[in-house]
Amino acid sequence: MNKVLLIDDDAELTTLLQEYLVEEGYEVVTDTDGRAAIAAAAGNTVDIIVLDIMMPRMNGIEVLQRIRKLSQVPVLMLTARGDDVDRISGLNLGADDYVPKPCSPGELAARLRAILRRAGQPAAGATTDTIRAGKLVIHPSSRIAEWRGESLELTGTEFSLIEVLARSAGQLVSKRAFGKPLTPFDRRIDVHISSVRQKLGLREDGQSWIQSVRGQGYQLLVD
Repeated sequence: MNKVLLIDDDAELTTLLQEYLVEEGYEVVTDTDGRAAIAAAAGNTVDIIVLDIMMPRMNGIEVLQRIRKLSQVPVLMLTARGDDVDRISGLNLGADDYVPKPCSPGELAARLRAILRRAGQPAAGATTDTIRAGKLVIHPSSRIAEWRGESLELTGTEFSLIEVLARSAGQLVSKRAFGKPLTPFDRRIDVHISSVRQKLGLREDGQSWIQSVRGQGYQLLVD
């Protein structure tokens, strides 16, 4: 079981990501202080570190600098969306990858699996690089989706959503699994799901392949 250290002072997001990653088969430890990441790197006690850049006391860039003096443990940075300066600085200092916030748990898990594979470690939930759900085939590392044997053209957000659904095909997936909780009037997830539905088309019975359960979430049908 891969051990992940998640450093972020956003309690709501941290709880969401931790719950999802645990379900994916990871052991997850959380902290709000970058010094915990430095200590973990020094003690070689975790397999990968997820590190937010914007934190009190010591920002993620400084933490990364100190980590790289001690260890080559994989580090994935969480950055503010569109903040190219932080992203470039992190990669130049030895970050293995970055994910802009707010991020979906599915995307984060996919990035973690890819990093761990490159590091030569067996990633949690990654006994195969392919997810099969009926007529849908997902390749997480390359972020390629196939539907009925043909390439399925998806945006980055749409891919992250359908990957989450494919991993739990046939089961109800809570909206919380798709990313940071939204307000009751925020329909962004619904809009993206609607777009994916159109790309999948309809079943023989005229129903959508992605079913909605009002106020709860979505279910990908596989038969």
